[in-house]
Amino acid sequence: MIEPGVFKRLREGCVIPAHPLALTAQNKLDERHQRALTRYYLAAGAGGLAVGVHTTQFAIHDPKVGLYKPVLELAIRTARQVAASASVEPPIMVAGLVGGTAQAVNEAKSAADLGYHLGLLSLTALRGRSIDDLIDHARQVAQVIPIMGFYLQSTISGMTLPKEFWSRLVAIPSVRAIKVAPFNRYQTLDVLEAVAESGRQDDIALYTGNDDNILVDLTTPHVFRTSNGDVPLCVAGGLLGQWACWTKRAVEHLSEIKEIRKTQAPLPMEILTLASQMTLANKAIFDADHAFAGCIPGISYVLHRQGLMAHIGTLDPAERLSPGQAEQIDRIIRMYPHLTDDEFVRANRDAWLAP
Repeated sequence: MIEPGVFKRLREGCVIPAHPLALTAQNKLDERHQRALTRYYLAAGAGGLAVGVHTTQFAIHDPKVGLYKPVLELAIRTARQVAASASVEPPIMVAGLVGGTAQAVNEAKSAADLGYHLGLLSLTALRGRSIDDLIDHARQVAQVIPIMGFYLQSTISGMTLPKEFWSRLVAIPSVRAIKVAPFNRYQTLDVLEAVAESGRQDDIALYTGNDDNILVDLTTPHVFRTSNGDVPLCVAGGLLGQWACWTKRAVEHLSEIKEIRKTQAPLPMEILTLASQMTLANKAIFDADHAFAGCIPGISYVLHRQGLMAHIGTLDPAERLSPGQAEQIDRIIRMYPHLTDDEFVRANRDAWLAP
């Protein structure tokens, strides 16, 4: 069961970076830079951390690699130390869960034992299975840890999840959030409409994972007409790979949007201009021109430029920067420097890298 105070913060909306994996030149866990990343996100104002997710590299879930539990443990230990030193609430901790039911349940147990609040449930390993099988899988995992449902874009997952699936998933009481990340407007609305029709709109926190449409998701006031009347919904926050870099700016953007929601002020046109520029940046960082093949190295490249990662290698040698991707990222940084938080990182990096 998720604590009421934690859910309240989740429901109010926060920045949750999808935590990358820092590696040495020998492809071993670089604990120094891994801790520095966690410290950076929390200093930037992130309200949560997602660890063991796609951006952390799915290879860590392989028992032969043996990094799943160590990486989760390092992140939550560092987060608790940071919170204690600042006398603030620890961040909302989200653990990525993958694999078949046995693996996902075991990972959920490990995450729960470490103190993680939610499990972000990837269904990719069940590709091709029936909706009944997917729901049974989710129910078993939800008995161990509260679930954040996950609509991962089909380019990576190879799956399209119909509205029927979401209508059944949100009926599971331990489903307390959903990361909506299909990179597709129709599929995004399937999820939101299923939540609205369920009557559980106050029990489920909606988070965007649409890295190509972040600010529009966060600023759109949805109203769905249901048998119980009109149901307003908004996407509270984001759990995003794009927010794994330039996190200080992400916190500023979300804070501005939350203030607009609170005061019901008109949406400044500048927000929409910024949204377009953010999508341009994501196109380069996530390597959209090559079907997102270089998205993880793209994030690492930005962090490496800032000195927050020593190397941009990956556990999977097939995951590398695509031809011309680094040049595209460099161009975005040169043309749109207001999107970056380079000055903030430069001023604090040495402290974050300290033992």
